[in-house]
Amino acid sequence: MLYEIHRYPADMIDVVRVAGGARVVIRPVLPQDAELTAAFFRGLSGPSRYDRFLSPLREPPPELLAHFTRVDYADHLALVAEVFTGERETVIAEARYVRHADRESAEFAISVAESWQGKGIASRMLSKLTCRAAAAGVARMTGETLATNRRMLALARKAGFSLEPSPDVAGLILLEKLLTPAASGRGCSDLQVELAA
Repeated sequence: MLYEIHRYPADMIDVVRVAGGARVVIRPVLPQDAELTAAFFRGLSGPSRYDRFLSPLREPPPELLAHFTRVDYADHLALVAEVFTGERETVIAEARYVRHADRESAEFAISVAESWQGKGIASRMLSKLTCRAAAAGVARMTGETLATNRRMLALARKAGFSLEPSPDVAGLILLEKLLTPAASGRGCSDLQVELAA
């Protein structure tokens, strides 16, 4: 089956320098990124994969990889962060939102390879997601994470999300942020930004 890309959001391509000087490219995912995405998830530690999927998923099945990489860039937007070593590209982070059926809310998820955490990559990717979601008319961004996932909780707090324990699942924290159209603007496409450690 031929997969056609409609309105690829090239304006979201971002080149940043992280602490230590490494050059990281953040861009919307493409269908041909399935193997790069699979390699990224395989490279995560067991606890990091559990934090991301809330289950002990070892290998993303082909259907999930297709879902992760064949997105419409509107109701489902996914970003990858990658580095290049010689001719080889390696995904070091992924982030996405998926709009709910109510059309006014969307759920987000982010994961960053352990060796690249603490460099501002997750903050940058979450900012780009919320910016684009607000511009697309999403009024509320939601997420969920384990109470033990300190990095995600700190990221969510810093980004202005409210944190509430789930009334249904022990140890699960619900994240929520109200978005306004003002959240969309030039910050969605700034290039060559230096990220703090």
